[in-house]
Amino acid sequence: MSKRPKFQTPTGMHDILPESQPLFQRTYNVASVIADFYNFNKIDTPIVESAELFSKGVGLNTDIVEKQMYTFRTKGGDYLTLRPEFTAAVVRAYIEHGMFNLPQPQKLYTYGPLFRMERPQAGRFRQFHQIDFEVFGEAGAVIDAQIIQISCNLLKELKFKNIIVEINSIGDNQCRPYYKKLLVNYLRSRESSLCVDCRRRVKYNPLRVLDCKEEKCQPVKAQAPQLVDHLCNECKSHFRQVLEFLDEVEIPYRLNPYLVRGLDYYTKTVFEIFEDSEQGQKQGTLIGGGRFDGLVKLLGGPDTPACGAAAGVERIISFMEDRVKQEKTAGPAKKVFLAQLSELAKRKSLKLFEEFRKAKVPIIESLGKDSLKSQLRLADKAEVTYALILGQKEALDDTIIIRDMKTGKQDTVRFEKTVQEIQKRLKK
Repeated sequence: MSKRPKFQTPTGMHDILPESQPLFQRTYNVASVIADFYNFNKIDTPIVESAELFSKGVGLNTDIVEKQMYTFRTKGGDYLTLRPEFTAAVVRAYIEHGMFNLPQPQKLYTYGPLFRMERPQAGRFRQFHQIDFEVFGEAGAVIDAQIIQISCNLLKELKFKNIIVEINSIGDNQCRPYYKKLLVNYLRSRESSLCVDCRRRVKYNPLRVLDCKEEKCQPVKAQAPQLVDHLCNECKSHFRQVLEFLDEVEIPYRLNPYLVRGLDYYTKTVFEIFEDSEQGQKQGTLIGGGRFDGLVKLLGGPDTPACGAAAGVERIISFMEDRVKQEKTAGPAKKVFLAQLSELAKRKSLKLFEEFRKAKVPIIESLGKDSLKSQLRLADKAEVTYALILGQKEALDDTIIIRDMKTGKQDTVRFEKTVQEIQKRLKK
């Protein structure tokens, strides 16, 4: 029985291994292309921020602030937090650098690691990654719809199908206080039927009861008054326009009156996007977001409307992995393997490798191995189409052997013609 290694990743953290790196890079590349098309500018914020930024911006009574933040005091006495989400940090940057003085709207996007001390489970980590899109300075419902459209396009570009958008409006500071009173009165009459967390939420954050996943709370939620029935005229009109825009661009959606999201800064539109399972059931949230019209002012900036979305990278990639495995079994990629058999051959191999790089032809090698048998075994394992064999004789003669790995047929060609010959064969 093998001995466990002395050092392992901390609980809830994970390594991103070489085989997963292409999926991460592909996801970020797609996000960057989409951001560029929609005129979003890249921004990077520090991994650590003032703890007060999140306690004030996200909300003191949210699960993130109460239970999940990694907070510490520095030797200099600063109270800092590993960022648990992007929006508050991007808002801080928007205010600090006076972006409200620039032509509006300002469109910003970013991606990178976030940290929450959650209970580790499938697809949920304590260090995780998100892609974040934010729009500042635009109050119109069209931006809400465009953020949802961008989110759906990101998933479509990553080959997701059967995308489900769930959407709701949670009102604003004009209509939400009245609804909260109705909700609290309703919940207090059924408090004994709620879970422990929701009993506390009734007093401090009643909307979060609607987001509870505990089975015990589901019957109470199902009978609760719905916020959408108590929206003010402005919020009702805004929500109707968002839905009309979604209809116009043919994005299917369904109303979820219990969708509130877990952060206090949201106003009006909130949404979550899933992929439908084969059984017709939604799976874990891939992208979520909404409008946060009061957050810039709350954190010290001017009154600025805003809307955004965040995509969970690990969850997206976990959905992609099975599809990638299926694509690999569909047939080997047309790769090339370079085998070499002497010091002179090694030196010439380095030059040949550079020529393949410039020609953008994928090629793999094992320069550290001298045995032709072991190198061809690696070529078989990699399921390459052609193996290039460069021994001492070939290196002296300025030739190279091209071996068809399927038929075993070998041809000798001039060394300087290697790349052109491989390109010609790969096109067949």
